[in-house]
Amino acid sequence: MPDTLDAVLATPGLPWLLVTLAGAGIIRGFTGFGTALIFVPVAGIFLAPPQVVALITLTGVASMAVLLPRAWGQADRRESGILGLAAAVTVPLGVMALQGLDAVTVRWIAAGVTLVTLGALVAGWRYTGRVRARGLAGIGAGAGIVGGMTGLTGPVVILFYLAGRAGVQSVRANTILVLSALDVVIVGTLLLRGVTDLYLLVLAAVLCVPYFITTMIGQALFDPAHERLYRGIAYAVIFGAVLTGLPIWDNGG
Repeated sequence: MPDTLDAVLATPGLPWLLVTLAGAGIIRGFTGFGTALIFVPVAGIFLAPPQVVALITLTGVASMAVLLPRAWGQADRRESGILGLAAAVTVPLGVMALQGLDAVTVRWIAAGVTLVTLGALVAGWRYTGRVRARGLAGIGAGAGIVGGMTGLTGPVVILFYLAGRAGVQSVRANTILVLSALDVVIVGTLLLRGVTDLYLLVLAAVLCVPYFITTMIGQALFDPAHERLYRGIAYAVIFGAVLTGLPIWDNGG
């Protein structure tokens, strides 16, 4: 264990990982999403994609204790359940893709997914129709593949919810439920496939300390009356993170 802790403390870019995840915790606390969109591009600079996916999902599971109690009572559990179950079925496909692709390709895919999601949200894209069970299952399946491959469990679900007309409180609660379920399934899949080891578990525990605290701060700041402010801040932080993590900055591109 001491050797593992020494290896964790020697992790490349550890201060940046701590600061990035702490900032992401505030965004996650008051919007219900954003951790992976902020952390994955930055963490990809220092760590291999499978390690990034393991860390973001392990810390996501840890944050459930803060976010789930309130979200459970505010969410549409039927709708969230359909999305979560469909995602659980396709997560292994995403993890298989993660293990088969090279690191730079995965980082470009993650950056592309993030930018497309952010662009659609900032542009104000809206879908006013009703999505039935089959459509929900398709959305969940897409989220499972993307989440398993990149660690970005949120973009597909976030785009679906924020593109609609639901209130910010409902969006936040449903998103928390679905993403929590996805995190649990991805962690289990990574453990079964031997991707997660003691080093990653300890590193996740270290990262969880500031993340847990800032998630509670973000949740305490949440007020549905400030919906536009929340979304604006989240969009700006996500955009900055994805630009910072683009592979073009590696050794001059």
